[in-house]
Amino acid sequence: MAVLPGPKEEHKNEQMQYGVMFQFLLARYFLPRNREKEYYEKQFATLRSFEEVDSIEESNVISEEEELMEQRQSEFAMKISNYANVVLLALKIYATVKSGSIAIAASTLDSLLDLMAGGILWFTHLSMKSINVYKYPIGKLRVQPVGIIIFAAVMATLGFQVFLQAVEKLVVNVTPDKLSPPQLMWLYSIMIFATVVKLALWFYCRTSGNNIVRAYAKDHYFDVVTNVVGLAAAVLGDMFYWWIDPVGAIVLAVYTITNWSGTVWENAVSLVGESAPPEMLQKLTYLAIRHDPQIKRVDTVRAYTFGVLYFVEVDIELPEDLPLKEAHAIGESLQIKIEELPEVERAFVHLDFECDHKPEHSILSKLPSSQP
Repeated sequence: MAVLPGPKEEHKNEQMQYGVMFQFLLARYFLPRNREKEYYEKQFATLRSFEEVDSIEESNVISEEEELMEQRQSEFAMKISNYANVVLLALKIYATVKSGSIAIAASTLDSLLDLMAGGILWFTHLSMKSINVYKYPIGKLRVQPVGIIIFAAVMATLGFQVFLQAVEKLVVNVTPDKLSPPQLMWLYSIMIFATVVKLALWFYCRTSGNNIVRAYAKDHYFDVVTNVVGLAAAVLGDMFYWWIDPVGAIVLAVYTITNWSGTVWENAVSLVGESAPPEMLQKLTYLAIRHDPQIKRVDTVRAYTFGVLYFVEVDIELPEDLPLKEAHAIGESLQIKIEELPEVERAFVHLDFECDHKPEHSILSKLPSSQP
């Protein structure tokens, strides 16, 4: 439970900086080197988060023009990614037919599923833009992690199929024909071109603030890896030992399954309602306790995932004799300020005149009975 500092507190940022520096000196002599660096990073990260909270009072987070520009950039990134996937799929199909390499076939199948997954993400983006406030009162931001989960599940399935094909080729133990010089030339040209295009798209998409575009960026990076490994396995298998090609395909398959299964788990957890880290709760507490001098105490601060962003619940104590009009203004302005944080989707502020009661909500009554 946080207590509001005295009204005479001035130079707040300077005092925090002095406090951090004092702790820095203490930690310098009493903490081991590896823990020392981690301690400093946490302290300065906390200070930066407090400065972000203080800046909310001075300016709006993002103007409408900036939001519109970011949305246009995100849509352009998704469109150019889908167009590139169409072209690269056609080129890789040709390379697969000419080379007969299972590693190249794995890369080609990856490009085919890129189109499917890209369609899923594009549909997700369009679905989020069309909002019916009567049917979806809080919007459709949860469509985003659902779309990413479907995308990742498709990619993990791809990896498993390639794994089975590569193992089957090793079991059959049939040496394939060598590639001719023209076949090698086409193989080099197509795979190197595909790698360069995907690398450029990865650089362009990875800095986006849109999670769907970042999912595209992750896919582009994954394609760079599969293209390089697939080309190396195909060429080495042709030049030295034939089994290098299916072994390379198995490596790609295991990488695919591991990578995208982790993405499925990460987004599934975000839909369950996982609590925000302590640093986020500390940031919210700092914002609430400094919001208004009338706030006597901050009783409870909760933040949990409900999709991409956090839902926040804050319980504050106000004077018992405070007029309803003033109390409502304090609670509403605090709610608006919390929702201005980029990590927050929605905030709920509960007003009370004391903090000694039991929690208003209980999840125990909603738990299933232990009896069958």
